[in-house]
Amino acid sequence: MSRMFVHINDAVNRTRSGAQDLSATAKEFAEEKMLNVKLVDVSIHFIGASNLPKMDIVGSADPYFVAKLDGQISYVSTVQPNTQNPVWNETWNVKNVPESAALQVEVLDKDEGSVHDDYIGKFATTISPGAKEVEIVTTLLKSVRGTFWLNVTTTPSEKPHARRYTFDGPIRFTRHFSPTVGILTKLNDERLYSTWKLHIKGVPLFFRDEYQHWNIKYRAAQTIFGSGPASLAVRSSIRSGHRMLYARSTRNGFGLIQTREDVFNLLRGGKDAFGKRVKPAVYTYIIAEGDDTFRFSETGAAFFVDFASKHALHANCAERVRYSGEFHVRPRGGWENFSDEIPDDQVEWEFVIDNNSGTYSPDAMLLPDLKALLEYNFPGFNIFALDFNDPALEQSREACRAYALKYRGIGQNELQPHASEGEETLQHHASVNTPSHERPEEQPPLSETLEAEYASAVQSHV
Repeated sequence: MSRMFVHINDAVNRTRSGAQDLSATAKEFAEEKMLNVKLVDVSIHFIGASNLPKMDIVGSADPYFVAKLDGQISYVSTVQPNTQNPVWNETWNVKNVPESAALQVEVLDKDEGSVHDDYIGKFATTISPGAKEVEIVTTLLKSVRGTFWLNVTTTPSEKPHARRYTFDGPIRFTRHFSPTVGILTKLNDERLYSTWKLHIKGVPLFFRDEYQHWNIKYRAAQTIFGSGPASLAVRSSIRSGHRMLYARSTRNGFGLIQTREDVFNLLRGGKDAFGKRVKPAVYTYIIAEGDDTFRFSETGAAFFVDFASKHALHANCAERVRYSGEFHVRPRGGWENFSDEIPDDQVEWEFVIDNNSGTYSPDAMLLPDLKALLEYNFPGFNIFALDFNDPALEQSREACRAYALKYRGIGQNELQPHASEGEETLQHHASVNTPSHERPEEQPPLSETLEAEYASAVQSHV
């Protein structure tokens, strides 16, 4: 034991001052010495639950769950509307997990329009293979609030020296709608009020420990991330808008990305007869730091109006992201050489992505890694990762927009964020509906805190 502390102390002394604290060094040392820990690739099939309680006076329940492996990686399920016996049938694959890992699951009831969702209960179990039937219990009172079924499959890790707790699919998406979409009197294209979030694989494998910090030289970013009260107000507005835009809801669309056709379905849309065709459009995207999700929406999305940064809105004002920019799809040869007489399924489609983000100013040296990441997730696509200063990028992007204007009935105003006369913007909606306390995106309420407060309140009235 004394030898271990000597080694740790030596490691700390060799560490550059301020770059790594004692706990991180100790953890790194422990991981190096625990090479005999058996690692597995785990696949967890979340089947469903039964006999969940009603959490509201009116209606049934809208349950979802948050699962974590050793607190290192998390999974947030879909919301199952109006049921006390939800069936999820969702799968979560994670590579390089210690065989002794613990799976913790919290079950919650989505409370539409509220910042906090209702806490139902939780359970913990091992990742030993096989079918499992576990009771969902409250933390302090230990009352049973239903039963959860899942099935676990494990195989020995093929690359035990690779990064641990690596998400390995399936790639899934959620489609979210701006809350202002239902306030419109006219809606020409609901895509302009939609945003998508894709849970993609392998982000740490390709980007390693690389992150893109907000650009201290960019005036708009200074306005957002500054230290004064004005910047604080800007961040509050953006975070409120983000929370509303990305809120879990029974209205969300869900699905898996398993084929090329699934990708095309996300990119189809437009007016009239073109609603089922790949839309010539430019998208704003970020790859988030916290959950490594790929988030995007059309650059001309209506909800961007009045916000200081499109990328900051997607990133929830995170000070850094994995990567960010814009992308568009094009037929081989470019939109300038395309004709709508050619069916989409006979087109060789190309994916053009860049680092055009003033807020985060991503390093162009990582464009090859971005290209490799997308090829890993979407095999069979021709990926072009171009620097925002590349003339070929501007030519391709403008050809895309020109085709939309000339042949697809897109208005010039739809190419950039806009709002129709009398239309409420997301920024305004957020400013008048911001609660005094907000909880981070996709984080359940702290069950221990809530139950402790409840128990304290009960005790005070005894």
